[in-house]
Amino acid sequence: MSTATTSPLTFQASPCLPRHCTFDAHDWQVLSQYWHPVAFGGDVAIDRPFAAVLLDEELVLFRSADGVVAARDVCPHRGAPLSLGWVENGNLVCPYHGLQYGADGRCKHIPSQGDGHIPDRLRLLTYPTREAYGLIWVSLGGGHEALPDFPAWNEAGYQQILPPSIDINASAGRQTEGFIDVAHFAWIHHGSFADRANPVVPQYTVTRKQRGFIAEYSSTVSNFPKALQHRAPEGFIWRRRFEVDAPFFARLRVQFPEGGQLHILNAASPVSARKTRLFVPIVRNFDQHMPLQDVYDFNLQVFEEDRAIVERQRPEDLPIDRAAEAPILADRSSGAYRVAMAEIGLRQN
Repeated sequence: MSTATTSPLTFQASPCLPRHCTFDAHDWQVLSQYWHPVAFGGDVAIDRPFAAVLLDEELVLFRSADGVVAARDVCPHRGAPLSLGWVENGNLVCPYHGLQYGADGRCKHIPSQGDGHIPDRLRLLTYPTREAYGLIWVSLGGGHEALPDFPAWNEAGYQQILPPSIDINASAGRQTEGFIDVAHFAWIHHGSFADRANPVVPQYTVTRKQRGFIAEYSSTVSNFPKALQHRAPEGFIWRRRFEVDAPFFARLRVQFPEGGQLHILNAASPVSARKTRLFVPIVRNFDQHMPLQDVYDFNLQVFEEDRAIVERQRPEDLPIDRAAEAPILADRSSGAYRVAMAEIGLRQN
């Protein structure tokens, strides 16, 4: 979708932590207040539900006439997973006994009893949803926080690209910090775009803002894939702008030669405390005639290089206290990120 839309549906806030919750209880409550992506818009069809997991909560998503509905993936009748059912006339049908639930979460029909009374208790626990940047976003805690903006997604002249998501066995905080880290380019991404002979990180500025920061970074590290490095003029200065909104929303703008611009949204969805599903919407105003598969392949290569190291970092939770690890001069972004995470109330991540 080109614009963000909010479902007008009512919802009920989650009364308790999910079963087998892997998060610190306090941190789960903090993270539940924010929006997190759980699926691509195209994943949620009009005739079938879609299963997702967010913050250890098993969800079922389905489309109704009023928009996308997100609910706990449990039928209140006998506990069957509703994601195994189907959608009929905009209602979600339970696969066990055929009970039908509407967009408001209320049971609309019980086949076994005809027109008999439907108990009020037959109601799904639903959550607010938004559809933006080609993704479905869910907030388990009420949706009161603003969804951070990705304005380039809607700019005229830009090509919208949605690479496949990537599953990472690491915390969303570790992944996000890795995305904004500039010192690792030469070492982790030497196979995709960077060069181990060019490891020095020039001085760069970090400006704090509410819930995050902006980092302006200029260097000679090319952003072209290795096979296309010849397209960068000699001595070209690559300007990268990172903008981060805690907890797990990071935008990157890269200025290419001849006025080209690439905008990447790094949206790390916390499936559990140490499992992340990464969504990476991209827009660009150049090379729009090139096969999209080339973009998918390069995106996968870069994030697979990251995944190989992020999954092995210890401790698994991102230390909020900077004293827990030894920072270096290139860590300005990481330091600002950890401060922002502490300011929204997180203890560990």
